[in-house]
Amino acid sequence: MSEVFKDYVKNKFSKPGPLKGLRVLELVTLLFGPSGPSFLAEMGAEVIKIELPPAGDVTRSLKPFDWFYKEQGPMFMHINPNKYYMALDLHIDMGQDIFKELVAKADIVEFNLRPAVTNRWNIGYEDLKKVNPGIIYIEKNGFGQWGQYAEEDRPSNDGAAQALSGYAWMSSFPGQPPLKQGIWICDYFGGLMGETAVLAALHHRKKTGKGQYIEMSQSENIMRAMQWVWPYQQMTGKGAEPAGNRDQCICPADTFLCSDNQFSAIAAPAPDEFKGLCKAMGKPELTDDPRFKDHKTRLKEENALAILKIIADWARTKTADEVEELGIKNGFAASRVHTGKDMFEYPNRRERDFVKEIDDPLYGKYPEHCFPVMMSKTPPKIKWTVRPVGFDNEYILTKILGRSQTQINELYTHGVIGKWKDMQGRRPPSDWDGKHGAILRR
Repeated sequence: MSEVFKDYVKNKFSKPGPLKGLRVLELVTLLFGPSGPSFLAEMGAEVIKIELPPAGDVTRSLKPFDWFYKEQGPMFMHINPNKYYMALDLHIDMGQDIFKELVAKADIVEFNLRPAVTNRWNIGYEDLKKVNPGIIYIEKNGFGQWGQYAEEDRPSNDGAAQALSGYAWMSSFPGQPPLKQGIWICDYFGGLMGETAVLAALHHRKKTGKGQYIEMSQSENIMRAMQWVWPYQQMTGKGAEPAGNRDQCICPADTFLCSDNQFSAIAAPAPDEFKGLCKAMGKPELTDDPRFKDHKTRLKEENALAILKIIADWARTKTADEVEELGIKNGFAASRVHTGKDMFEYPNRRERDFVKEIDDPLYGKYPEHCFPVMMSKTPPKIKWTVRPVGFDNEYILTKILGRSQTQINELYTHGVIGKWKDMQGRRPPSDWDGKHGAILRR
C-alpha cells in the first residue's frame, strides 16, 4: 500500500471534499434525478433534497422483493447519502417563495420532472434566473423538454430508456429477446453526464459570472454511450446486430463456459496478449496461423468465429479460477464472472477502502459502497445516509433562511412544510442539527 493511500484512509474524514462550499437544490425522484446530486454530495457539496409532503419521494417505497431496511427502501438509501431533507409543498405560493429564497443562496438547482411542471409551479428557469442570475439550472427526464415525446407528456424510466435507445436490443444475444441490464445504467450514466455539464457550467460561470440552463434526455444520453453502433450504422447503412458477450471490435474478447459451469471473461487483442493466450492453451502455433496473424485479420467474421470456438473448447477443460490464474501468468485478461455475492465479499474491495460499514445515527450499521474515485487531498466520502421526510426543515430554515421557530411553526400550520411520520417510535437524536454525520468504521 502506497504512503499516499495510507494517508487517504487515515485522514479521509478530516479533509474537506473537493466541492465544499457548493450548494445544490434538488427536486427529483427515482434514480436518474438524485444520482447526479448524490455524486456532488459525496464530493462535499451541500445538497438539499426537496420533497413534497406528506409522503415525499416515491422512491422511498420501492423495495427489492418487498424488503425494507428499518422502513427505508435500500434503493433510496443507496442513491441519496449526505443530503439534507426538506418537505416543502410547491403547490402553495408560500412554498414557491421559500424555494426561491433558497435558490437565491444556491449554486445549482436540479429537476427531473415532466416537461412544463416547473413552469406551472413558477420555478422554471426564467423565474429562477430573476432571483439568481448565476444559477446553474438543469432539467433532465426521459425524452427532454421539447420534441414529440415531450409534447405527449410521456413518462419514462431506466428500462424504457434502455428500450427506446436500442441499448436493450444491442445487449441481447443473436435471435434472443432484448435484454434489459439489471443495473440502472441509464440512470447512473445519465446522472454522471448531467453533473459533467453542471461542472462545466460552473467553470463558465467562474469566467463570466453568468449561470445557464441545461437540458438532457435520458434516452439520448445512453445512445451517446453506445460506442461505435450509431456512427457505423449512419455511415455504412448496415445495422449493428446483437452479439451477446462477444466484443465485435476486439478479437478475441468474449465470455466462455468453463468445466466447473462457471464463466470466464477473456480478452487478448494485443500481440503479446494473444501470444500469451495461445501459450496458455498449449497452442503456440496459432500465432503463426494466417487467419490470426494480427488483430485486424482476426476481426474478419470467419476468422473471429474460428478463434472463439478454439478458445471455447479449451475453456471447457479448465475451471474459471484456472483460466484466471493462466491469464495472470501469461499476460492476457481473464476473470471469473462474479456473482453479486462474490462482488460484495471479495476482499480486494475492502482492502481498497471501497466497501465500508456505515454507523448511522438513525439506522445503525449497514454496509455500503464508497465513492469509486480516490482523491488524496480532497477525498469524497459518505458521512450519513438518508433521512425521513422533512428531517432537516428546521436546520435549513434557521441556518440558511434565518427563520424563527415561531415562523417555522406557522409554516407547519399552513401546510407549507411537512414532517416525517413516527417511524415506529424512532426519533432523531436530540442533539441533531443537520451537521452530524455517520462514521465509517475503519
